[in-house]
Amino acid sequence: MADPLSFTNPHVQRLRRLLGRRGARSDEGAFVVEGATLIAEAVAGGWTVEAEYLAPHGTPATTAPSYLLADGVLERVATTERPQPNLAVVAMPEPVPLAGEFVVVADQLADPGNLGTILRSAEAAGADAVVLTPGSVDPFNPKVVRASAGALFHMPVVAATLADVAGAGFRMLGTSSHLGTPHTDTDWSGHVALVLGNEAHGLPDDAPVDAWVRIEHRGRAESLNVAMAATVLLFEAARTRRSGR
Repeated sequence: MADPLSFTNPHVQRLRRLLGRRGARSDEGAFVVEGATLIAEAVAGGWTVEAEYLAPHGTPATTAPSYLLADGVLERVATTERPQPNLAVVAMPEPVPLAGEFVVVADQLADPGNLGTILRSAEAAGADAVVLTPGSVDPFNPKVVRASAGALFHMPVVAATLADVAGAGFRMLGTSSHLGTPHTDTDWSGHVALVLGNEAHGLPDDAPVDAWVRIEHRGRAESLNVAMAATVLLFEAARTRRSGR
């Protein structure tokens, strides 16, 4: 292995760009995965690791070309207070078409932690894909990658509009805090898209959906956090689809 890379090294500056800027990730078709566990998930999912960067005395987690970082560099580059000793640059996959029987649509979702949690819940509940509409958070944002706990590497993420999803033959079930059928009484069968709105505004009452679904709740809260609501709805849908009810 060559001499440790300093903070000004072009490799390190590329890491900074990919971690910090959506435009850089898009332009280069790559992003950064932090930690050996998530890097292993990327490899298991068949994603291509271009290079790996290690803290002093670190051990490579892949067979990709590896580079040692000089003392203190990792702490200046990584996006967490206590960074993992392994960083990897991973190539973005080719876009995938919208397919499957049950998908989750995040319409202009803004928070990376919410998207990561939705990806994790969608994979656990057996959804076929997560769809992101224009204006949504970058799925390769480092916070999304971490919050997904590896689900990003096993769950297809599709870029599409609500019209695209409807045109693909999905029955659109929009989520609401006050409209529609309780989620326990909803028909989840068939070709279904669960549509979630933006954290601050939700879906407008005139959104192009076929029906509305709500989670009945008590207390003073107007609604649940979007990722929490998605998890409740995903597992109820999975339960009823599995049982045929």
